[in-house]
Amino acid sequence: MRLAVQEAAFDFGAEASAFASGHRDQGAIVTFTGLVRGDGGLSRMEIEHYPGMTEAAIEAIALEAQSRWSLGDVLVIHRYGVLEPGEMIMMVATAAPHRADAFEAAEFLMDYLKSRAPFWKKEIGADGATWVAAKSADEDALTRW
Repeated sequence: MRLAVQEAAFDFGAEASAFASGHRDQGAIVTFTGLVRGDGGLSRMEIEHYPGMTEAAIEAIALEAQSRWSLGDVLVIHRYGVLEPGEMIMMVATAAPHRADAFEAAEFLMDYLKSRAPFWKKEIGADGATWVAAKSADEDALTRW
């Protein structure tokens, strides 16, 4: 398992390739990457976190995924700092003997990261800055787990 909370951009291709290369005994690799959307006039997003607390929360989510599904490995990268539309915010990768476990665990991780990981997001656009509030759709997504 590798978890990273970082300000620096990451190379999706390099991360996905490195993750997949070490898993000869796994039959499925699933990846997901979240991007900053430029809709609504967004010029940038500022993401803040509390070091230590954020990593512990992500580790707890990843450990729960490993306990619920047959996973060979998990990768979570989440960025903070100033991000512009089109930039990658986060990446999740799961390795499992079979695709169902890899897909379900990846979705579980994404849903919980979106709703429970302690990040605070501020959107900055032509109309000023606003903190991103929790969305009921994100909370509703958690009910299936």
